[in-house]
Amino acid sequence: MTGAPRLTLVTASFHERPVRLRLPFRFGAATLTQAPQAFARVRIRLEDGREGEGVSADLMVPKWFDKSPALSNDDNFDQLRSALATARRHQLAAPADTAFGLSATVEPAHRADCTAAGLNGLVASFGLSMLDRAIIDALGRLLGEDVFTLVRANRLGIHTAPARDLAGFALNEFLQSLHPAPTIAARHTVGLLDALTASDIADGQRLDDGLPETLEEVIAAYGHTYFKLKVSGQLEADLDRLRGIANVLDTRVGRYFVTLDGNEQFENVDGIVELWRRIGEDQRLARLQASIILVEQPIGRAQALARPVHALSREVPVEIDESDADLDVFPQARALGYRGVSAKSCKGFYRALLNRARIAKWNAEEGEHYAMSAEDLTTQAGIAVQQDLALATLVGATHVERNGHHYVDGMAGAPEAEQRQFLAAHPDLYHRDGGRARITIRNGELAIVSLAHVSGLAAGVMPDWDAMADMRP
Repeated sequence: MTGAPRLTLVTASFHERPVRLRLPFRFGAATLTQAPQAFARVRIRLEDGREGEGVSADLMVPKWFDKSPALSNDDNFDQLRSALATARRHQLAAPADTAFGLSATVEPAHRADCTAAGLNGLVASFGLSMLDRAIIDALGRLLGEDVFTLVRANRLGIHTAPARDLAGFALNEFLQSLHPAPTIAARHTVGLLDALTASDIADGQRLDDGLPETLEEVIAAYGHTYFKLKVSGQLEADLDRLRGIANVLDTRVGRYFVTLDGNEQFENVDGIVELWRRIGEDQRLARLQASIILVEQPIGRAQALARPVHALSREVPVEIDESDADLDVFPQARALGYRGVSAKSCKGFYRALLNRARIAKWNAEEGEHYAMSAEDLTTQAGIAVQQDLALATLVGATHVERNGHHYVDGMAGAPEAEQRQFLAAHPDLYHRDGGRARITIRNGELAIVSLAHVSGLAAGVMPDWDAMADMRP
């Protein structure tokens, strides 16, 4: 069989597992301690009558997709559940098409319905992206092909019609150029509450669970050289925090690289420019500033696309993240001076590939000016982290933010038999420690060769559906 097979979605169901963090994770104004992980289970039918199943997973993180203070965490979870149900309704009703064609056909109506229900673009993206990934997984399993083959041969039927600015771009040639790497560096997240040294942990407050708890201990355990630093938008507090981090990195790590994540905590570009200026004036932060490779969306989404950011992007690349709510955003952001965009599975597998195609086109026209980073949303060991790692290496990222392994106790929520299956299928990515299957990071890197050795979207294993709760309507 050649080309992109046409298919229909036959069934789709959603399931949940609770996830409790071992350490609180503070990003922006939110502190995460627990959340459900959503799983999508789909069955597709090819035009030749063959049927097969696929899976995807994502943590339902509150206060990121919709940061309205009027909404509780439970409200946020219900928003994401609603987006999943809306996407399912549209996909089930759609006529046969390619995997990409199915998604592109229903996306306008899906987004319109989400908007009518008060759901923003990121929430809508979450719903459609989970079904897209599960369908890709099912197609690969049916064809006996890994996701990298599916993309490079364009068995998904990806085209540029939804991205009008890519008209005339040699998309198939671009897709053929995408090759997975055998390893990818893990960029460690330093949350706003994270202890930097042992002295930051009060007496009697250590977990003593055998896992690193401080930045110093993380570096000693995993050998990271890439770091993602959260800032709060409070100038003096951010400077003090960065000095403490720099003291650890400068003394514990050789050459290192840093991204700053503003998490929408700045009202406008002036605030983040002032932080950048003050960093540059502080000799204690000289090495840290020289190591910063990008600043991730610092300005709140209400204003992020309202004014240019050239005042900062002339100094350091600035990328769009939370405002990247649909496929039209990145070109708008580029016109305002943004020089990058994040790839996240929860925002869209296809969107990441098309945005990466834009970067290839623009860099060919203007020089190496634009970039894409790979970011985490506390993806959990197993399906979620593997599918996100596959996307990260597909778009050419050499490092990826990884934080789920630090804030969560391995595959603690999965049954023992399921953990054994993942260990067997991906021995390069996991190891057993303390009775848990855990992600393996050596010299700051994740080995991901096994992701190309399984059919479908990098999963290799079906989770234990009986060990989950059915997602309520």
